[in-house]
Parts: sequence; structure tokens; C-alpha cells
Amino acid sequence: MEDKIRSYIQQYRSDCFPYGLEQVFADYTITSNDQGYLLTVSLAFPCFTALQTAIETMAETLDVNMDLKAQVQVEAVREHNIAGVKNIIAVASGKGGVGKSTTAVNIALALQEEGARVGILDADIYGPSIPTMLGIADEKPGSEDGKRMLPLNGQGLSAMSIGFLVPDSQASIWRGPMASTAFTQLLNETAWDDLDYLIVDMPPGTGDIQLTLAQKVPVAAACMVTTPQDIALIDVRKGISMFDKVQVPVLGVIENMSYHLCPNCGHESHIFGEGGAQHLASEQDIDLLGQIPLNLDIRQGADSGNSPILSNIDSDISQIYRRIATNIVSDLYYQLDWRSPATATLSITEE
Repeated sequence: MEDKIRSYIQQYRSDCFPYGLEQVFADYTITSNDQGYLLTVSLAFPCFTALQTAIETMAETLDVNMDLKAQVQVEAVREHNIAGVKNIIAVASGKGGVGKSTTAVNIALALQEEGARVGILDADIYGPSIPTMLGIADEKPGSEDGKRMLPLNGQGLSAMSIGFLVPDSQASIWRGPMASTAFTQLLNETAWDDLDYLIVDMPPGTGDIQLTLAQKVPVAAACMVTTPQDIALIDVRKGISMFDKVQVPVLGVIENMSYHLCPNCGHESHIFGEGGAQHLASEQDIDLLGQIPLNLDIRQGADSGNSPILSNIDSDISQIYRRIATNIVSDLYYQLDWRSPATATLSITEE
């Protein structure tokens, strides 16, 4: 039976595991017990939900009892000098009002639920909203050595924002160079605690400050948030172009407010248009990472600092965010991680 299990692991395919399960296992062992078999794995990226589905399918197919014990073993895909952080992922938008900050927070929480150590950095110096969304707007960071600030804990995430340090009225009147300097200080002078991923909530737009931040921060990759509206999609193209200029890979686009699902009859109403993000993704040769509906729980969670990712982990909206989060980090792994079977390898032979 152990040989059958190993064969299944090698042959299993899904959207999350296009090269088979074995290719995302940094290490794994199979042991037998009185109840069946235990699969112990170290994952190259957080994907507990997708892995659990795969193991349940395997158990049913092979008619065997399977238990799973998994941990995440993420590696940095880009060299940098930011202590305590492996990978920095920027969440950006071409314009304001598309739900970028809410999406960034919920992606970070979803990655945490999938097994990763995650932090979030609020780069929106002019209008920081992360403190409110995490329910810690009145807290202030401390310091153990007088040199580096300790990140605050918001719903399990390590968080830092200018909103913790200065009143909102002051943050909104800073000039561009001041804002850029303040942000780089927040990034470099925070004592991040061995994070697998640091999600950076970028300010909306594609102006000078956004370009400066993209150049100064060692971002591993970025993802764009948009609505289906044509005007929003036009600005997303500008955002993708900006990241291209600073040689930051754009993994894909997230379509927020994609549709409204009627709570009574289940009918989908595409209030802001339909198919825009899918067309954009095909045009730009990037992935459509996911579509998020208009949902009351998302709005209430953002206002109250109590995300639906944690308040109802089995809800449809929670599962949507978890799939999107897994899509982001799986793309990061397959495209940029040296351990991925999809990345190029260099071999030198002597004649």
C-alpha cells in the first residue's frame, strides 16, 4: 500500500499541484499505524486546504485511512537585507476605491490560516487603514533595544503602519519624499519575526511615490486588485507597466466586487460589469487569481476589525480568500522559487 500511496502522490494533478504533489513537498514520510497511514510533509508554500482535498481524494481512491501532518517550509525567492522576512508581496491597484486594503488584509489572514507566518505593512502613508481593519487602531508599537520597533499583533498578523505612530490628520499632508522616507523606515526599522510572507498594502495609483516605493522595496512579486469596470481596468494596465519598469513580476489580478450574490435566490448580478479581469489577464499573460463578490461580511469585518476569514472559517467568502491566497503563493513558488520544477536550471558539463 505504501508504494501505491507514493505513486498516487507522484501522479496526482490539480490547479494547485500541476506537477504532482511530490513537487511541492520539501520533504515527506509515510508511516503506518493501527488506523492506517500517516503522511508527514513539509510544504514549499502554504496550501493546507488544497492538500487536505488531495489527501481525502487519495484515501477514497485507494480505500485507505490517511492522516495528515503538515508544516510549511518557505524559502526566499529574492535576496534582500530585510531581517526577519523571507518574501515581500505587494498588493497594488491602479486607482483608489477598488478594495485593495481590504483585500490585502484578508489575503494575509488567509495565508495565515493556510499555515504561513505572515505580516502586513501599510504603505499607504496618506491614508493608513490597516490599523482599523485589524482592530488595533489605538495601539502603539514598543521597542526592546531603542532602535527597532516591535510590530503589533492584529488577529495573529505582525502589523506595522504609520497609523500607529501619527494622527490621521498629519499622515495626510506629508510631501512625497517625506512619505517615501517614512515608509522605508517602517520597513527597515521594524523587528519582523521570521515571516514567510510580508504583505505590503501599496498606496493606490501609479505616481511618483508608488514608483519610488516599488524601487526601494525588495518586492518578490506583486498582484493587482481591480473591479470589473473598464475605467479600473485601464488603470490596472498602468500599474502592471509600472512594475514591469522596476522589474517586479506581476503574478496576476484579483477581481474585487466581481458580482452580487442574492442571499434569497442565489442569482449573480454583475453590477460593475462582467469578464473584465479575465480579459485583462489573458491580454497581459498573467493569471486571474480569483473573483471576490460584493459581500456584507467583508464590509462589516473591515469596519469592525473582525475579518470573516477568522470569524467564520468555513464560510464561502473565507474559502474564496483562501483559494486566492494559495493561488498567489503557488504562482510565486512555481515561477520564481529555485526548488520549483518550472524554474530554469543551469548545468555545466566539461567536455
